[in-house]
Amino acid sequence: MKKNSIILYIVGVLLVFESAFLLLPMIVSIIYSDGNWMWYLATACICLVLGIPLTRVKPGRNLSLKEGYIIVALCWLVLSLVGALPFVMSGDIPNYIDALFETVSGFTTTGASILSDVEVISRSGLFWRSFMHWVGGMGVFMFMMAVLPMLGTSDMNLMKAESTGPSVERIVPHVRDSARLMYGMYFGITLAEIISLMISGMDLYSSMLLTFGSVGTGGFGLLNSSCGAYSPAQQLIIGFFMAASGINYTFYFFIISGKIKEAFHIEEVKYYIGIIIASTILITVNINRMFDSPVTSLRHAFFQVASIITTTGYSTVDFDAWPELSRMVLLILMMIGGCSGSTAGGIKVYRIVLLMKQFKKELSVLRHPREVKVLRMDGSTVKESVLRSTNVFISIYFVIFFISLLLISIENYDFTTGFTAVTATINNIGPGLSLVGPACNYGFFSTYSKIILIFDMLTGRLELFPVLLLISMLKPRINRKAFHR
Repeated sequence: MKKNSIILYIVGVLLVFESAFLLLPMIVSIIYSDGNWMWYLATACICLVLGIPLTRVKPGRNLSLKEGYIIVALCWLVLSLVGALPFVMSGDIPNYIDALFETVSGFTTTGASILSDVEVISRSGLFWRSFMHWVGGMGVFMFMMAVLPMLGTSDMNLMKAESTGPSVERIVPHVRDSARLMYGMYFGITLAEIISLMISGMDLYSSMLLTFGSVGTGGFGLLNSSCGAYSPAQQLIIGFFMAASGINYTFYFFIISGKIKEAFHIEEVKYYIGIIIASTILITVNINRMFDSPVTSLRHAFFQVASIITTTGYSTVDFDAWPELSRMVLLILMMIGGCSGSTAGGIKVYRIVLLMKQFKKELSVLRHPREVKVLRMDGSTVKESVLRSTNVFISIYFVIFFISLLLISIENYDFTTGFTAVTATINNIGPGLSLVGPACNYGFFSTYSKIILIFDMLTGRLELFPVLLLISMLKPRINRKAFHR
């Protein structure tokens, strides 16, 4: 019991927090009288009944980094398993696997949906879908650490396990202060978008849900047309905040600290902005003949580039109908993703830049064998551990990607559908191409394929290692049971 006390304690705290999260859609249900408030209250009570006894189990020691990874993966799984219950009980999504798919897609900020008609879902159900994006965007453990001190020195290991990017550094000396500062900036950006959308003429409810989706880079929409029915001004606001949410939050820390010059000297941010500008121009030229003016082409191109590179997944048009060049650019952006330390998914710009620097270094060494060259990012030498973790991440990423693709292909979906479905889920994007394009959904997949895609969503959001370590921990137990039999 003592050995697992820390695990039980953290799971208990997580369930208590989830019960608090569930009160918000319950309030929305009461306001809009959709009759589902009791199901959110019931699920919140289940969380408390399960969670409160576990919080009384006192953690006896600090967590190692490995244990931090395992606990984060376990807690995200528990979060999703419980979070799916209101959908099933309310009848919004009667099938539990479908509800779990939608919930995992929500918390991992993927935005892939099994729903063919989102407009028939209750107001509280739509709120819960989008609010999950906001919770999962910055991370549930980041929120927990911002609100209360959890485990002292173990907090850093939980932060490393949940945060995105090859390395995680505290922006201020203490972990709790870092978490509070990150969530303060996150909340500030959220509030800024809500106000901007309301000024543009959008109602509070829609402004909140679209903001949860864009700042959390999730992408669950309120309409079947995603963002296509909104005004050009509203689309530009959403596009801007999606792009802003894909930036490393260290950039914003420098901005509010008055270090403007240092903020714009962050290499990853410069490359990220450069990729957005170059991709937008290229697609604008390529799709120009499809729209009535270059300005309209530019608006749609920018929106889709911002949506895809930040792995949000909103759309203003059916980009699956665009020319092959534009579709290929978007497919590449799906894999690149946003910056490390942001709410975006994907491989991350930092890792791509690091790989290019390694490639350049190897070419230089081949030309000049005696040359000693050190890799630098932002003027500092890149640690060997960061290089190693980047190379291992890329290798495991493609191993999981192709295994998932092979498993999906058993059911004989066309190549574009299978390839982009795996790409969209492991990179936490949502829409792909062909049968999973922006005008389609994932409802046609079998339970078997949905479980594989659920695994990809969780693995992608937690950046591979936490989920793989959890599986590796369970495997020896299974083998031991088989041996004793």
